[in-house]
Amino acid sequence: MSATRLYVLTPPVIPDLTQFATQLARVLDAAQGTPAEIACVQLRLKDAHGQAAPDEDVLRVAEKLLPIAHQRDTILLINDRADLAKRSGADGVHLGQQDGGVAEARALLGDAASIGVTCHDSKHLAMVAGEQGADYVAFGAFFPSQTKQAETHPTPDLIEWWVEATILPCVAIGGINPTNAKPLIAAGADFIALSSGLWAHPQGPEGAIKAFIPLLA
Repeated sequence: MSATRLYVLTPPVIPDLTQFATQLARVLDAAQGTPAEIACVQLRLKDAHGQAAPDEDVLRVAEKLLPIAHQRDTILLINDRADLAKRSGADGVHLGQQDGGVAEARALLGDAASIGVTCHDSKHLAMVAGEQGADYVAFGAFFPSQTKQAETHPTPDLIEWWVEATILPCVAIGGINPTNAKPLIAAGADFIALSSGLWAHPQGPEGAIKAFIPLLA
């Protein structure tokens, strides 16, 4: 079985929270007990231009999704904001390069929190994040993404180098779906991040999970 696991980002906008919560529960259930089990859900309410949702919306969505994730042994992280992760009771935070340091987030959230850092295509940024105590680093965008406009587009070689050079887990992110994920899995990515590749899959999100099972088996 592949050591790679799935890491799911929420859609950037959630118009109907009740409906989405039901959908997320179905997706987590479909993945549970399979090679495509979902290790983490990142709450990322931010449009393609980087405009974040109001704090109250993030907290409201987190309150709804946290028990769904925890009932299935999946962690929930908040994008960008360690303060909202603290207020919501989430399991940690995913930090961009402009979102404060790992040490500050750790001091606020505690030793048990999961803290990840976006490192684009930079070995240096990833090494620094690791030295500062990050629990994982994220590289991307590997493919064009509907969710976020990215200026960096690394190749699977970066994942291969990172896996050989370090023991710190890495996430591959950016436009990944069941048809293009295989080289990243082969390169040794610890986690494959999915957003539109899951939620906008032609056979629906549960269809995306089914498509990933043989890739990760």
